[in-house]
Amino acid sequence: MANPKKIAFIRKSRWPLANVRTAKALQHAFPEYAVEEIDLIPLLRRDMRVVARNTLAILAEYGPDVALKRRSVKEAFLITSYLFGEIKQLVADRLSAGSYAFSFQMQSLFDASVPDLPHFVYTDHTVLANRQYPGYHPRQLYHPDWMELEPSIYHNATLVFTRSSNVSRSLTEDYGCNPAMIKCVYAGSNTPVIAQSSKPDHAASQNILFVGIDWERKGGPDLLAAFTQVRAAHPQATLTIIGCTPTISQPGVTVLGRVPVADLPQYYQQAAVFCLPTKREPFGIVVVEAMAYGLPIVTTNLGAMPDMVIPGENGVLIEPGEVEQLANALNALLADSAARRRYGARSREIAARYTWDAVGQRMRGEITQVIGQELVLKS
Repeated sequence: MANPKKIAFIRKSRWPLANVRTAKALQHAFPEYAVEEIDLIPLLRRDMRVVARNTLAILAEYGPDVALKRRSVKEAFLITSYLFGEIKQLVADRLSAGSYAFSFQMQSLFDASVPDLPHFVYTDHTVLANRQYPGYHPRQLYHPDWMELEPSIYHNATLVFTRSSNVSRSLTEDYGCNPAMIKCVYAGSNTPVIAQSSKPDHAASQNILFVGIDWERKGGPDLLAAFTQVRAAHPQATLTIIGCTPTISQPGVTVLGRVPVADLPQYYQQAAVFCLPTKREPFGIVVVEAMAYGLPIVTTNLGAMPDMVIPGENGVLIEPGEVEQLANALNALLADSAARRRYGARSREIAARYTWDAVGQRMRGEITQVIGQELVLKS
C-alpha cells in the first residue's frame, strides 16, 4: 500500500478567516503532505434532497426558535441531528476515495472521524461552555437530539486541540474527556503584525480602541456608559469603534464600522488602550492582535480572556456588566503612562505564543507523537 500523501482538512466553509489561517498553518507544519481542503456547506447545498430534508429537520427541531426569531434558519442549518448524520456519511464517502495520513476538522459542529484514520479536532467552544456566561438561558443550547450526538465529536477524536484553557476544562468537566487527549494550542492573529522601524508611543495617546462586530455581545453599551465617566476625568480621551455601526452621537466617539483587515494595524498603533468588555467570548482574536501591537488590555474575566490577560502585568480583568469597574480601569490606565508602557511591553511578550506558525508547530508535535515517526521530517 502506498504511503498516504494527503491531510483531509474539513471545515464548514472558508469563513471565518481562522479557517483559512489554520489550513495554511497546517500545510506549513506538514510540508511533506498536501492539505486537501473540504468545505462542507457548498457540498451539502449541491444536493437538494439533503437541503429539503434538513429544512424539515430545522422546522422540527428549531421551529419555535425560528418563528420567534431567536435563531435564524441559517444559524440552525448545521445543528440538526439529521445533518449530523449526513455529514458523517458524506465525509466517509469522500475520504474512502483517497489516501490520507490523517483527518483534521475545524470546530465542533459535526463528527468527521472515520474508522482507522487518525482524526483531530480544533475548536474554540463547546455547547455546554455557554453555561458559564452571564445571562445564560437553556434555550441557548441546541436541540436535545443534537446534544446527545455532540460528545461523539470529542470521544471519536484522536486528540482535541483547543484555543483556550476554559474550553479544555469544559471538555473534561462537561463531556468526560480524558485530559491527556485535550491539548491547548491557542490560536494566531488574523491581522498581520507589520514590522516597524520604531514602536509607536501608545503612552502618548488617549484613544480607547474597541474592535468587534457584535456590539451588544461584545459589551459595547457598557463601554459607552463607562466612557461617559472617562471623559469627565480625561476630557481629551477618545473612543474608536471598529467592526460594528451603533448609532452614537456622544462627544469623543468615532464609529468606523467594518474596515479592511489590512487597515487595522494603523488603529492599533494609534490607540492607548484596547477595551473589549465582552459578555460571551469563545476566543477573542482581536485581543491577540491588540497585544501584538503592544497595547494594554481591559476586558472581562470570562472565556479565553484569562489566558491572555494577566492582571497587573498586561491589563485588567473586570466582571461582565460592571460599568463602574470598567470606567475605573480605563481611568487608571489613561492616568498612568508608565503603566501603559509596561503593560504594553508584556502584552507583546504574551502575544508571541499566539501566532499561526507556533500553533501549527504545537499541533505537529502532538500529532507526530500520536500517529508515529513516519510523519517526522527527514533531516
